[in-house]
Amino acid sequence: MSTARLCHVELDDSNLPPPTPEIEQERKVALFDLMEDNSFALPGRVDRPVPAGPYRLTLSIRERRLVFDVRTESGEAAAEFHLSLSPFRQAVKDYWQICESYFDAVKRLPPSQIEAIDMARRGIHNEGARLLQERLEGKAELDIDTARRLFTLVCVLHFGG
Repeated sequence: MSTARLCHVELDDSNLPPPTPEIEQERKVALFDLMEDNSFALPGRVDRPVPAGPYRLTLSIRERRLVFDVRTESGEAAAEFHLSLSPFRQAVKDYWQICESYFDAVKRLPPSQIEAIDMARRGIHNEGARLLQERLEGKAELDIDTARRLFTLVCVLHFGG
């Protein structure tokens, strides 16, 4: 099994309000999918060696910044990144708006209309994933599917924050 992966992901949502059932479902699916398949590596550094993966990741929001606390499988500190939430605000807002439409549509609209909303949701999700990859450039290397799932978790944290 590859070492360029996450072996555990945790959300530190201790200072956030309890999630709605829909948000909790998004979180569970994203965490499950991440553990099934992901690609995550820390790039080499000139000034110090990078601990090998697999990695444990804790995501949190502290002082209005998105924090990636990356540790080795044994719990040794490997890296910590603090990203401004500002670049994510519009993508997160758009994502939750389209998710609300989707959750509502599933209850009352025909499959063709649900499919159209779901396509729009995927488009916004891809945009958010690309933004996350850009913001993590030089800090972490991740594929688009891993970025999509992490973006969902950023949305879950951002919703409460």
